[in-house]
Amino acid sequence: MLDKLKQVRLNKLDKIYEAGIEPYPAKSSRTHNIKHALENFDELSKSEEKITVAGRVRTIRVHGALTFVDLEDQSGRMQLFFRKDDIDEAKYEMLVNLDMGDFLQAEGILFTTKRGEQTLAIKDYNILTKSLLPLPEKWHGLQDEELRYRKRYLDLLMNKDTKDLFIKRTEFTNNTRKFLNDHGYLEVETPVLEAIPGGADAEPFLTHHNKLDIDLYLRISLELHLKRLLVGGFEKIYEIGKVFRNEGMSTQHLQEFTMLEFYWAYADYEDLMIFVENFYMDIIQKTFGTLKIKYKDTVLNFKAPWPRIDYREVVLQESGVDIDLYPTKEDMQKIVAQKGIKVDPKAGRGRLIDQLYKKLVRPKLIQPSFLINQPLDISPLAKKKDDDKTKVQRIQVLIATAEVGNGFSELNNPIDQRERFEAQDKLRAEGDDEAQMMDEDFIEALEYGMPPTAGFGVGIDRLFMILTNQESIRDVVFFPTMRPKKNYTIVVEKGDSELDGKDIEINIEKLV
Repeated sequence: MLDKLKQVRLNKLDKIYEAGIEPYPAKSSRTHNIKHALENFDELSKSEEKITVAGRVRTIRVHGALTFVDLEDQSGRMQLFFRKDDIDEAKYEMLVNLDMGDFLQAEGILFTTKRGEQTLAIKDYNILTKSLLPLPEKWHGLQDEELRYRKRYLDLLMNKDTKDLFIKRTEFTNNTRKFLNDHGYLEVETPVLEAIPGGADAEPFLTHHNKLDIDLYLRISLELHLKRLLVGGFEKIYEIGKVFRNEGMSTQHLQEFTMLEFYWAYADYEDLMIFVENFYMDIIQKTFGTLKIKYKDTVLNFKAPWPRIDYREVVLQESGVDIDLYPTKEDMQKIVAQKGIKVDPKAGRGRLIDQLYKKLVRPKLIQPSFLINQPLDISPLAKKKDDDKTKVQRIQVLIATAEVGNGFSELNNPIDQRERFEAQDKLRAEGDDEAQMMDEDFIEALEYGMPPTAGFGVGIDRLFMILTNQESIRDVVFFPTMRPKKNYTIVVEKGDSELDGKDIEINIEKLV
């Protein structure tokens, strides 16, 4: 069926070429986008000034010597009115080769129809792009959720809510940058390819550099290179960039995602908590116009101050386990197993504690809050607390049962850092693929001296997913990675000229 539908359009394309028309010109002579034209309708219509608009054909209605076309660009939609007596006769006859989905440039004069619709009376037009496949039908054509992710361009075309969501995401990211820029932070870029991945507990992706003949990793964090810049003399820096973690998938996890990290010299985690509250409040208020955000069946209130929750106390309260009473890996394995949690024999004490917390505690934490006083075992890059060397100066932002932000008083003691890396190396040797690797170059950088620093990171995708009440993190990413799939079904849009107004299911083979 797809071949037949495509052939109909290819035949029309041949007729356009035979008429001496180039259906894929390099340039348009558009003078107004549709929104601008409609906003200035009164002035433009009274002056009878000719304007030129351009966009995608969304509907075609032929009534003999009259043809109506709905044209859409990114800014809006407008009705075009073609009358046989007003344009070149051959060009009017050529309209039979126009289909929904084609791109069109149209020149004319604005007027109001008898029904009160603001319309452009066409004096001339040119085809800008001849489409070869029919558009899906809005409500039924993209019911397959996976198809929406695989063919996001169709989702954007047919679902205004999807396009609005991604426009809002850009606004959200711009507000993020503006807040940091206004507070004296400098945006920087660091390498995606690393000889040694670090800054997070995650399994990396491995690749190969052909020219240098070396294996490299895709970064799992932005942290260690940003800290090198602190050694180099920068005091307030941030980066928004892709990171890659070769681990599990869920509605809140992607292997490729967008991370924000910023570092603030001469500050600590106490300063950081106040700054982060203001940071979240500012970008949420500016993007959504409120600090009360509906998520599923609750309303999240981001107004400061947020609660400070002690790690040990909340684990004890919600699970009945006092983690300080289980100082070894073997002790922790037993108690975690007793709580019905599957134990990974390769995991160290820190990861076992983390499993206990994630299974029994975090699902009960809903409102925006800070988790503090984490065990040293789960935070290899954070400074120890002055009053308790088994705990660290760390904050985790918790929102709607998810971690949506993570910060530290950063470790700047190179001797301490080496010991942490050695402990992580031991875990890797025991089979923990997510434990961090020894990074001699980073330790050497610390030996030159890094100032006391507060650092913070947040996954932009997950935060925005929660703030916009989406079911899955894939809903806020243009092109999430998907398993290859051979076939899917599209229902073609009603009214497509070559389909005679019928819904037709098309099985299209995946081409990649």
